[in-house]
Amino acid sequence: MLRQGSRLLSRSVTAASSKSATARAFSTELPSTIDSTFVESWKKVAPNMDPPQTPSSFMKPRPSTASSIPTKLTVNFVLPYASELSEKEVDMVIIPATTGQMGVLPGHVPTIAELKPGIMSVHEGTDIKKYFVSSGFAFLHANSVADIIAVEAVPLENIDAGQVQKGLAEFTQKLASATTDLEKAEAQIGVEVHSAMNAALSG
Repeated sequence: MLRQGSRLLSRSVTAASSKSATARAFSTELPSTIDSTFVESWKKVAPNMDPPQTPSSFMKPRPSTASSIPTKLTVNFVLPYASELSEKEVDMVIIPATTGQMGVLPGHVPTIAELKPGIMSVHEGTDIKKYFVSSGFAFLHANSVADIIAVEAVPLENIDAGQVQKGLAEFTQKLASATTDLEKAEAQIGVEVHSAMNAALSG
C-alpha cells in the first residue's frame, strides 16, 4: 500500500510539474499588468504616496530574435571608465572564459560567461585585434549581440614584456614570503594575472 501511495504521489507531482512547465511563460514575455485592487487599497492607506513598483515594472522585453542568422556579430566591449567597442560588427570574438577559450559567432546560443585573465581577440575579416582582459563577464544574446564587460583591459601590443617579467618575479617572491591569508591572496592574484600576460605575449 505504501508503494502504491508513493506511485500516486509521484504521478500527481509529475503531472503538475509538466502542466506548470508548459503553461508558465518567461517573466520577460508577460505583459506589464497593474493590480488595480492593490492600487485602490494603497491609495486609501497612503493617498499622498505613489504605489510601490515591483521588479516586473523595470524589466524590458527580450530583444527580438532574427528569423535567420545574421552574417555579423554585434559587439559592445566596455570598461568601467571607457567604451572600447560600441555596436561594432565583426565576424567572430574569442573570449577567455573560465571554462576555456570560447569562440563566439553570429547565432551563438544565449550564454553568460565569466571571464578570466587572458586574451580576447576580435576578428573582422583578416584584421585581428587582441586585448588582454583581467576579468569580467560576457553576455551573449539571441539576436547575435555580445555585451562584454571587463574590469580592466589593454591592447596586447601596449603591454611591456619586461615589466610583465618583473611583476611576475615580484609577486612570486611576495607569495613565498606571505604570512597572512590576505597577503597570500593578493600575491596569488598578482602571480595569476602576470602569468596570464606572460603566456599571452609568448603565444
